[in-house]
Amino acid sequence: MEKLLLIGINTRSMLNSALKLDYDVFSTSYFSTSDTPQIEKQKIILEEKNNESSGIFEDNFNSRSILEYSRDFIDEVDHIIPISGISPDEFRKKDQKKILGNRNVEKIEDKFRFFKEIEDEFKTPDTFLIKDVDEAIEISANKPDVKYIIKPVKGSGGYDINLLNNDSYIQLNDGEKFMLQEYVEGINLSSSVLGSKDSKKTIMNSRLLTENDFKKNSSFIYIGNILPLTDESALTKIKDMDKINAEMIETSKNLAYKFDLIGSNGVDYIYNEKGLYVIEVNPRIQGTFECVEKSLQINMLDAHIRSCLNESMEIPKAKYYAYKKIIYSPCRNRYSKINLDNIYDLPHIGTITEKSEPLLTIIDKDRDFKKLYEKVENSSRIVNKEAKIHQQDAI
Repeated sequence: MEKLLLIGINTRSMLNSALKLDYDVFSTSYFSTSDTPQIEKQKIILEEKNNESSGIFEDNFNSRSILEYSRDFIDEVDHIIPISGISPDEFRKKDQKKILGNRNVEKIEDKFRFFKEIEDEFKTPDTFLIKDVDEAIEISANKPDVKYIIKPVKGSGGYDINLLNNDSYIQLNDGEKFMLQEYVEGINLSSSVLGSKDSKKTIMNSRLLTENDFKKNSSFIYIGNILPLTDESALTKIKDMDKINAEMIETSKNLAYKFDLIGSNGVDYIYNEKGLYVIEVNPRIQGTFECVEKSLQINMLDAHIRSCLNESMEIPKAKYYAYKKIIYSPCRNRYSKINLDNIYDLPHIGTITEKSEPLLTIIDKDRDFKKLYEKVENSSRIVNKEAKIHQQDAI
């Protein structure tokens, strides 16, 4: 039996799918959710303990540490699937040959280079590489009617993206490269793409959700997805949904061919009255993974692996709406059991989650969109209420 390693920030969802396939499964994950399947060959970085804080993810997570911690697993297995948080470029050259998925992703993960690659072929926001905030202000002063954001050249999840305005103070992290980008106001959309050596296909479009969709602030942090993309799931009025879906399907497929993507990948967009803007390509299994599984009733890890091995797989039409919503803790709280059947990525009982850190994920499906939306939003209210009941004093 071939040996397969899943490695990244949180392997729970992929691990559930992998255990249904014919592999000897290994896993290294940063997060230690209580609902992660327990297997023999498993490493978890974050040790959650009763009455102890799980800390601040951005301060504690280090992809290099996970790779070093997994060195014996990496040496032993036949195949590796890096999940969010680990770039294929970080593996040793000899280990990259084991990766099921895209291996050379530098010109995609470097977002400035990515925009330079596509700006002549696709609709994109104006983008500039900057050395400091002063340069950003100077560039923006030449176009006073245009809003801009500052974002890292490399990054994910919507973290460290800031709106540039006269009222904000922005501190750029030393050692990181940043870019100034035209702020495109509109609705966030996403495509899920499957690529093999011989073909590329957009299998699902979705409404991508950020914190701004719920709190109407300037936060761009990723909250979740609703799919498939329809007039209802878009959560806002779109004039011709069939046309937008068709354009996303074609554009995502063309990007997959341009960058020769294999396996499961994501393409993010912003849509407004001026059209569909390409924002980024995620050259790996993306956050819509479980939603796509629930909607299409397939094993997405199987689809990813088959595509990487250039094996064909029939992709059915959507059978359900699916909605994923990440709950970021409204306060510093000590986790207590919540009796809901649609919550995942659960902390261990008694552990402390800091304010604004990911607490858990709500995922559900239904053939009726309104019923689905009501179920997820009701669960969201319950989770936030429970978190506040178990609030802990700030440290």
